[in-house]
Amino acid sequence: MQRNAQSSKLLKTIILALLGTISLVLFFLNFPLPFLPPYLKIDFSEVPALIAALIFSPLAGVVVEGIKNLLYLLVSGAADPIGVAANFLAGVMFIAPVAILYHKFKGVKSIISGLVTGTMVMAIGMSVLNYYVVLPAYAWFIGAPEMAGATAKWVAVSAGVLPFNLLKGVIVGLLFIPLFIKMKAWIEQKQANLAA
Repeated sequence: MQRNAQSSKLLKTIILALLGTISLVLFFLNFPLPFLPPYLKIDFSEVPALIAALIFSPLAGVVVEGIKNLLYLLVSGAADPIGVAANFLAGVMFIAPVAILYHKFKGVKSIISGLVTGTMVMAIGMSVLNYYVVLPAYAWFIGAPEMAGATAKWVAVSAGVLPFNLLKGVIVGLLFIPLFIKMKAWIEQKQANLAA
């Protein structure tokens, strides 16, 4: 029995590490939106974290987000730790509501309502975090105190951060819903195998 539990734990660790690595690859396949600042780029790196969160638990999704960002720090040589921390927090805010609602209610409807909730939480949460924490920290980090001014922060949040996170949530959600419908049986099978 203990051996079975150990192999199940090992399998879970391998799956999370694999999903974290896939997430990093997807993170590099990013693209800017024409009407937003070029440093705000859309990517689909939250998808593997969502899959982990649905198979295992919301915490598993957080772990995949953590692996992705730690690997990115190592690969990029820690050029921008503030941006990496912001990416991790945005991912957690987006994934957690989806996973919590899915584990409570199951099914496609809970995924859709979770994606809507996750998008709103990420958009509002990241706007507040950027205004009060991320932008001032970034301004200090790059030695540009003018970026920490109230007007500069307001413009950055209202014209960049808020619309970007809303659009990112919608784009990732539109990709994830059909993907989930296709993978639903597989995800449920994995849950049953791990519970056995």
